Amino acid sequence: MRRFILTLAIACAATLAAAAQDQKDVEYARPGGKPVLLDLHVPDGAGPFPAAILVHGGGFDAGSKSTNVRPLFDVLAGAGFAWFSIDYRMAPEFRFPEANEDLDSAIRWVKANARTYRLDVSKIAIAGESAGGFLVNYAGTHETPEIRVAAVVDIYGAVDYGKLALERRDHPELFNMTSINGHIAKGGGIRFFGAEQLDEAGLAKLRAISPIFAVHKGMPPFLCIHGTKDDQVSYDQSPAMCEAMRKVGAACELITVEGGGHGMGTWRAPEQQHWKPEMVAWLKKTLKVK
Repeated sequence: MRRFILTLAIACAATLAAAAQDQKDVEYARPGGKPVLLDLHVPDGAGPFPAAILVHGGGFDAGSKSTNVRPLFDVLAGAGFAWFSIDYRMAPEFRFPEANEDLDSAIRWVKANARTYRLDVSKIAIAGESAGGFLVNYAGTHETPEIRVAAVVDIYGAVDYGKLALERRDHPELFNMTSINGHIAKGGGIRFFGAEQLDEAGLAKLRAISPIFAVHKGMPPFLCIHGTKDDQVSYDQSPAMCEAMRKVGAACELITVEGGGHGMGTWRAPEQQHWKPEMVAWLKKTLKVK
């Protein structure tokens, strides 16, 4: 009888361990005593699963782990991926170094907890949209062995902030300046990087943090997804990133959403839905997921 109970307990434990998991507000770091949190989903089954760390946008002063990247949740879960959607420190209280440190901490946390969540540490991608796209671009071009990932998905994130800022200044009619200036007023946008104005000093700061100037051979492969009617981050930022990467022998692919504006949630037309299966196919090919 005792042996039966023990066997039953082991079987129940194995069943629970293989159950799908959905958790909210999990603390992944506590910089300066401030908790930073993530939400997560792990599929049912024994795994190990490929995983994606998701980074929301919002101009560096808004947005959250549960809203901006929501269109990715079902797409990734349906493809058998675990996902971890993170919050990070934002303006007006914080600036770029803190947000970058939080993404690095999230990557380390996911790797350290791979056994708990039945993950394959060799198949971790980071994916971000808008401001989050910039953060994953920066992480992918400034990788260290500790925070290196297998793939980066950049969804309309800036790669050359100096060029973008000058375009916004010189051709405001092409951009949603109400939104852009609203973020800047709250310490987001270019002010997040310490650029108070577009003088020589400000442009130097923007160039210093721009991922396109840190492209190098051996960096993780990138997938850029961008709409042609983006009125906050120019579409040409993504092709420029792929061109720069290919010149140094790094892999980069581009998914163009014709007529797509700034925000996945606005890509509602049937002909704009191709990015979802194409992104999944690229992730599976790049991460070697069967």
